[in-house]
Amino acid sequence: MSALPTAPAAYRHRILFSPIARFLAAAPQPGVPDIAALNAMREQWVPGLQSGSGAPLCFVRPPKGLDGYESHIHATGEVPTRADDWHDYFNALAWLAWPRSKQALNRLHVDILQQRQTAGLSGRGSQRDAMTQFDECGVVVVTADADLAAGLAAHEWMGVFWAARQRLIARSQFMVFGHASWDLLRDPFPGLCAKACYRVVDESWLALDHAARLADTDAWLADHLRAHANALSPASWRPLPLLGIPGVTSDNEQQAYYLDTKQFRPRRLPATRPC
Repeated sequence: MSALPTAPAAYRHRILFSPIARFLAAAPQPGVPDIAALNAMREQWVPGLQSGSGAPLCFVRPPKGLDGYESHIHATGEVPTRADDWHDYFNALAWLAWPRSKQALNRLHVDILQQRQTAGLSGRGSQRDAMTQFDECGVVVVTADADLAAGLAAHEWMGVFWAARQRLIARSQFMVFGHASWDLLRDPFPGLCAKACYRVVDESWLALDHAARLADTDAWLADHLRAHANALSPASWRPLPLLGIPGVTSDNEQQAYYLDTKQFRPRRLPATRPC
């Protein structure tokens, strides 16, 4: 087994790292950039970054006795970020790449927590569980072909990933949101799945450059999360086998790859409208 690259910049050309590619490129040396470097990137590229309460956002070492991760970020703007930790590093980059959606999630976490406390309800609730799942492992599948979105949501893996492969490549983009997914994609394994949310766009979206696509999808996702917050549950997302996406692994360049039902599982429940 070959050793994993230790410099973040080594991952910048992998297609599922595209939302954070420019930030990865800024870290050519081995090891995870420190807090000062992360805050320097924030100041350079996203100077107005804010938490869900509108507090100016920055990355800090985890404070002792931290009580309530999302509440702390909401109130102070401080994102606890562990040293030399790839997971937390990717979370910081997610804030830089998806500022509106991360802000919306932070606000929704606290709003729903307060609503549950007011109602005398204990526990996190299905809404916050769903938001955490997407925060960790979410991917927005943006496509100008509604049939492709419906096919993936219905687990028609062979039909979309293989039979419609060229349409999928030409008319869709898989935009990872979840920082845990990026961490796992450093050394991907068969069966690695994300929690997918589908967006069908007009043909004109395909003509946008990468930065415009990302900013547009960030704004859309923030609005989408707010609009659907009351109905969110873990069942809102669709499992998406990441290694089935064209370009993620050379293994999927053969039709037989998609016959592995342990990785590309058929849908057991009736297909419903994807989130």
